[in-house]
Amino acid sequence: MTPLRRSLLPVLAFLLLAIARPALAQTEGILPTDQYTSEKAKRLATTHAEVLRDLNTTIYHCLPWLEVYRGSIGFFKPKHLSVDDRYLSVRTFVEQEPSADFARLGADQRASAMFSRYVGHLLRRMTRDRAVLSDPDIAGFTVIVEWVKQGGAINGRAVHETIAVFIDKPLARAYLERRVDTAGIAARARVIGFDGETALGEIKLAAWDDDFATRFQVKDYKTPAGLDCRMTAK
Repeated sequence: MTPLRRSLLPVLAFLLLAIARPALAQTEGILPTDQYTSEKAKRLATTHAEVLRDLNTTIYHCLPWLEVYRGSIGFFKPKHLSVDDRYLSVRTFVEQEPSADFARLGADQRASAMFSRYVGHLLRRMTRDRAVLSDPDIAGFTVIVEWVKQGGAINGRAVHETIAVFIDKPLARAYLERRVDTAGIAARARVIGFDGETALGEIKLAAWDDDFATRFQVKDYKTPAGLDCRMTAK
């Protein structure tokens, strides 16, 4: 266990908000097919519509403290790429109680903690259907995680911190086949940091394997009967 990870373990016990959910999962997280401007992206959205629905539903019900932004699940082209390479993408917001200990961490430590907690877990959810790995028109995966920067409000308006992680398909395969761990993703993926609306550029993080998203349960929250929240690939 690295010194950084050891020092963060007590801090990462901060409480998450329990969220009241409607009986049925919403679908606003999925970008409508007619909003794509690329024929490749439209084909992917149509071909893998069930993958998108499964990702939306399982995040909504299995990770109820994560909010998915409207229209943020889909096949997007990372801005740093010049060709029309499409990445299966999701953007999430972590709802959590304020924590003085977490706020006292450096920005890179907060980003490392969020990366460790969610990036690998979400990648596994995005690839539960292995068809996305065999489709040659899917070049990789984008995981965006956002949270409130405590004490960073401007004119009473909350400031968010964000990491955007771009994982190409070979790296994703290596992770899913256990040839690379979470630290390996952090070392080899392109990670862009944001402080509010200010882009921090590409950052390197110290990350580790964290099973929080698998084992944590929101008190008194029950998933719908019959819903499979396991990470088993289809």
